[in-house]
Amino acid sequence: MFFLLVGIVGLALKYLEIGPVATLSWWMVLSPFGLAVVWWWWADKSGFTEKKAMEKMEKRKQERIDKQRDAMGMLKKRK
Repeated sequence: MFFLLVGIVGLALKYLEIGPVATLSWWMVLSPFGLAVVWWWWADKSGFTEKKAMEKMEKRKQERIDKQRDAMGMLKKRK
């Protein structure tokens, strides 16, 4: 996501010819988009994306369990 945001900002600055970005070549300005594609490919291939999704689901599951236990009065009071 970071590469995508940097690419969008760089693209806007280059198109509007603002600051030192106006003097950069288009290859330099568009390179963050290529890096974003490489990042997404690596994240999918390595299982990073699925791991983060599973951690998020596990956290939500634990929060639901804690909420139900608290409603039943079974959750221990934290100090």
